[in-house]
Amino acid sequence: MAGSSQAVWFPDWSEKLQEVRLPAAIRQRYRLAIIRYLQFCKQSHQKATVESARQFMQQTEDARQLGKRQLEHWKESLRWFFREGKKTGVAAPLRGALPRPDPTAHRAVATTITDVPTLGAADMGKTDWERALVRELRMRHYQWRTEQTYRQWAWRFANWLEGRCSRGSASRASAETTGTAHRAVATTIESATADDVRGFLEQLAVRQRVSASSQKQALNALVFLLREALQRELGDFGTFQRARQSLRVPVVLSREECRRLFNALDGTTRLMAELMYGSGLRLTELIRLRVKDVDLERGQVIVRAGKGDKDRVTMLPESLAARLAEHRERLRGLHQEDRNEGIPGVWLPEGLERKYPKAGESWEWQWLFPSRQLMTDPRTGLRRRHHVIDAAFQHAIRLGSRKAQLDKRVTPHVLRHSFATHVLESGTDIRTLQDLLGHKNVTTTQIYTHVMKKPGLGVRSPLDGA
Repeated sequence: MAGSSQAVWFPDWSEKLQEVRLPAAIRQRYRLAIIRYLQFCKQSHQKATVESARQFMQQTEDARQLGKRQLEHWKESLRWFFREGKKTGVAAPLRGALPRPDPTAHRAVATTITDVPTLGAADMGKTDWERALVRELRMRHYQWRTEQTYRQWAWRFANWLEGRCSRGSASRASAETTGTAHRAVATTIESATADDVRGFLEQLAVRQRVSASSQKQALNALVFLLREALQRELGDFGTFQRARQSLRVPVVLSREECRRLFNALDGTTRLMAELMYGSGLRLTELIRLRVKDVDLERGQVIVRAGKGDKDRVTMLPESLAARLAEHRERLRGLHQEDRNEGIPGVWLPEGLERKYPKAGESWEWQWLFPSRQLMTDPRTGLRRRHHVIDAAFQHAIRLGSRKAQLDKRVTPHVLRHSFATHVLESGTDIRTLQDLLGHKNVTTTQIYTHVMKKPGLGVRSPLDGA
C-alpha cells in the first residue's frame, strides 16, 4: 500500500475494476465504497491518500451506519484501490475526485445495494455540534432541503463567531492553523449564549440587510441547533433588531394571459404548465409527481410530502384527463426501455429503497415528468432517470412569456398565484382554497383577496360610476 501521505491518482479505477474476476455483488460493493470515499475526499478537499482513507473509515465507523462485517468489506475495497493505484504509477498533485460519468456504468450497477447507506446518510457533519444537529434533524424526519438550510445557517453562525473572536484577538488568530480552526469553531458555537445569537441576527438585518423571512429562517435554524440538538436553554430572543416585514402582493395573470402563455408553449412543457395552473401546485410538487399520484378515474392529484412534509389532495382538471392518459402511455414505452437496458430504478426516499429494493423499478413509482437524459445520483453514484429539473421548466416558462408578449414577470409560481385568484373570483370560499393550496394558516391565503378582479364587496370605482 502507498505511504500514508502519498497521493494516488487512479482515474481509470472503474475500468480496471471491470476487468477483475470477482462476483458481481462484490464488484458492486467495491464500486460503491470507492465512489463514497472519493466523494469524501472531494468534500473535505483532501487528496486520495491512506491517511484520508483512514479518516473516511473512522467517520463511517463513528456514525455507526455499518456493521463490523460491512466495515471490513469497505476496508477491503479501499485496499484494492490503493494497491492497484500504486501499480498505475501514481503520485500526483491532484485531489481525489469522482471519475467522469460513464454512459454505460449503470449496466454494471443495475441492482440496488440495500446494506449500505447513501452518500447523504454518510454525511454526518465535520464537527461534534454539526453531527448532533444532523442526528436530531434525521430523527425527526426533516426534509433534505431543510437539513441543508439549517446546516448552512449553523456554519454561517459559526464563522461569524470565529471572525468576531479573530478580530478581538489577532495574535491568536494568526497562530491558529487550518487544522485547529475547526476545533476552535466547534468550541465557540457549543458555548454560544443568547447574546451571541441576538448579535448574529441583528447584524443580518442591520449590516447584510436580509429580508424578514431570511432572518426568521436563521432564527429557526439556530434555535433548533442550540435547544434541540445541543440541549441548551437560551431564554427569549424577542429583543433583537428584526428585519422589516414587507407585504407584497403576488403577480397574477388574467385568464386571457394564461391562455396566451399556454399557446406559446408546446408538448410536455405545456401539459406541465396547465397542470400546475389547473391544480394549484407548487413547482417542486409538480416535478416530483409520480405515476401513482395522478388518479384519472377519480379526477384527483395527490401531493406527497409537500411543504411541511404534508400530503394533500387537489383537483385534476377534466380538460387534461385525456392528454395525461396519452402522456402516461408514452411513459410506459420509456419505462420498458429503461428496464430492458438494466437502468437502476428511480430514486426513492431514504429507507424506503432499503425496505423495498425493487420498488424504484415498478411502474407506479416512475416520475410523471421524467428527464430525457440519465443523471448521476449524487447520493449513490448510480446513473438513473430523474425527474425534470426545475431550472429547465423555469427557463421554458420565461421563454413562453416573452413569446406571448406578456407585460409581467412570469415564473412558474405565478401560475399557482393565478389559480388561487381565479378560484376565489369564481365564488369558492377561502377555507376550501386554503385546503387546495396546502396553506397552514388562512392569513396566507387571504393575500389573494387583494388581487381579485373585484376586490372587496363588489365596490365600484367612483370614476366608473360617474
